[in-house]
Amino acid sequence: MLDKNVSTFIGCESEYDDADIVIFGAPFDSTTSFRPGTRFGPSAIRNESFGIETYSPYQDRDILDINVFDSGDLELAFGSPEQALADIDKRTSVILQDGKIPFMIGGEHLVTLGAVRAAAKKYDDLHIIHFDAHADLRDDYLGVKLSHACVLHRCFDILGDNRIFQFGIRSGDRDEFEFAKAHTYMHRFDLDTLESIVDKLSGKPVYFTLDLDVLDPSEFPGTGTPEAGGVSFRELLKAVITLSKLDIVALDMNELSPVYDQTGRSTALACKILREILLAITNKELK
Repeated sequence: MLDKNVSTFIGCESEYDDADIVIFGAPFDSTTSFRPGTRFGPSAIRNESFGIETYSPYQDRDILDINVFDSGDLELAFGSPEQALADIDKRTSVILQDGKIPFMIGGEHLVTLGAVRAAAKKYDDLHIIHFDAHADLRDDYLGVKLSHACVLHRCFDILGDNRIFQFGIRSGDRDEFEFAKAHTYMHRFDLDTLESIVDKLSGKPVYFTLDLDVLDPSEFPGTGTPEAGGVSFRELLKAVITLSKLDIVALDMNELSPVYDQTGRSTALACKILREILLAITNKELK
């Protein structure tokens, strides 16, 4: 049984026992390789969420009509990635054991590994769908294996071949792209082939990880490693609704670094995408 956070994402005020989805923040950015600041993402999203409506005209659904519990941010050890991952694993495991969907808000992308560890223990046939500008498939970064630049390689170490599906990728070193050819499904630059993968994964447990820098920096500049050539908000929204047909058992959204966008539009976009994901994955009519 988790306690409700004092500050919640707008409309996410159900009791834990009643909730289908449980939000928690993972404010960790100790392995960020370029510009830090994603540790401030979860709190910024909560604070700014009250600038949007609970109702989505895109889906004609309202957060007030679904059951979401916000348990607040974990207190993570910034000096120890392994301890932070263990704490994330523990929180994710509790939520999964209670029959709910954990939705983690990062933080840098390494936090995904802790949640995937927990999900893989419960679901033997777990698959990952990964939206990102970056491949994140390095075996190590400057000799370190626990880095946001290596997170999907570490997930591969758990799941093995052909269970990771990557979209929007437009940055990485040559070895990462060669690794992807042999071990993952990678669709570069956009989300156009998602529908065919959704059909392929029907009935399988899926972990969805969304690195918000999959968006073009003209729409989403508030991130640590912006990459030109990304997708639009509308393209991402369409993809999120498409994914809702799947059995998503756990998910995360990460890499908002609000300090790099003083206009606030990146945080506002993150809030809106979070709302749309919550509504989409709870829409039984799409299953």
